[in-house]
Amino acid sequence: MSTNPNSAARKVQEALGLRLRNLRKDAGLTGRELAAATGWHFTRISKLEHGVQAPTDQDIQTWCRVCGAEDQAADLIAQARAIESMYVEFRRRARSGVKQLMLAFQQTYERAEQFRIYEHSVVPGLFQTADYIRAMLSFWTRFLNTDTDTDIDDAVAARLERQAIIYESKRRFAVVLEENALRTWFGDADTMAGQLDRLLTIMTLPNVALGIVPAMIEREAVSTTGFWIFDDKLVALETPTASIEVTAPQEIALYESMFDMLRRSALYGPQARSLLIKVQEELASSN
Repeated sequence: MSTNPNSAARKVQEALGLRLRNLRKDAGLTGRELAAATGWHFTRISKLEHGVQAPTDQDIQTWCRVCGAEDQAADLIAQARAIESMYVEFRRRARSGVKQLMLAFQQTYERAEQFRIYEHSVVPGLFQTADYIRAMLSFWTRFLNTDTDTDIDDAVAARLERQAIIYESKRRFAVVLEENALRTWFGDADTMAGQLDRLLTIMTLPNVALGIVPAMIEREAVSTTGFWIFDDKLVALETPTASIEVTAPQEIALYESMFDMLRRSALYGPQARSLLIKVQEELASSN
């Protein structure tokens, strides 16, 4: 198992390293004492504890045995394997067409009843117009250098079909958008105007709580990436080249805490609507 250089996974791996470090400290061992007991070089202890190097199953079993915590080995191994498997490369998925990329999380969407969504530079897929989807997918297919332009129509249709779930009363959507997401263009001015109209409509749905964090305000928290929380079972986030799935309960709890902090900085109801209309008017006056 090799260390993945992606920063989001690195954070998850660092959390695993912290658990290992706590086991060592609970056992009353220094790093050098643990190294001596395991036969490893002492620098390896530091690398594992700081998430620089990923542990193998055997590493974890040895660590837990020396620290007298063999009952925790299975859980730690499961966490380590989750880190290894959480990546799904976009380019590999896109080889089968961008429609398959759109359908990748279909079962997750169908099972979930509570969606907590944070985005800082893009409108969430469930709320996108057809023109916005098309412009966004055109960019990503060029960026990933995939030969799937002929598949975009099917991909747009697949994403629009998925949006039917927002009209199901059993589902709840708590959404926090940065103001920047309203101002970041995918497509031309007409595409963005249509997208902003769509958001104004979405805000009227009884099962959707849409908050907007204004730019240039003092705030409690800042997130470096968008993320989606499905019920309390899965967090999904995307980098430019891969999607990441987080399933460890302690990691999900951290994302839930981050979402709550971001939500407290957002405007809702008439205030959010006024901000959206302001952006819409600025767009109209600039063209």
